[in-house]
Amino acid sequence: MPWYTLLVLLTAAERLAELAVARRNAAWSLARGGTESGRGHYPAMVLLHTALLAGCLLEPAVADRPFVPALGWPMLAVVLAAQGLRWWCISTLGHRWNTRVIVVPGLSLVTGGPYRWLRHPNYAAVVAEGAALPLVHSAWLTALCFTGLNLALLSVRIRCEESALDASAAALR
Repeated sequence: MPWYTLLVLLTAAERLAELAVARRNAAWSLARGGTESGRGHYPAMVLLHTALLAGCLLEPAVADRPFVPALGWPMLAVVLAAQGLRWWCISTLGHRWNTRVIVVPGLSLVTGGPYRWLRHPNYAAVVAEGAALPLVHSAWLTALCFTGLNLALLSVRIRCEESALDASAAALR
């Protein structure tokens, strides 16, 4: 299990890197007149993602979950693919990417990179990683709880984003 602990800690470090990028990008957006939406659900999102990482570490230890190679290795591949997709989204959006919903007026919708095929590819990465990371080490309860709560939270988040983007697009017309 030490290698799994390292994987979860590396994922936590990646999240901290995301927050640093998001903080820089938020400053860029706000300096250009960006407005933030959805502040109310943001703390729940942070708590849920923190709980995912904690559950990944706790459940295998407390419930004595084994590493099952037939499940663990494919789930590790999903986790790595999700990370690749997440950073593709971040690089495609550039300064516009954020963990918060901040829309800068006058900017057109991004339709390149993974946004060519999916409206919200970053959330596809979040869903995949949230299910797969715990399952790397058979933490099925963490995977189930995170997935259910995350889907509920994403329904709020995506509506918030769509509303903010629609308002921005209407202002352009």
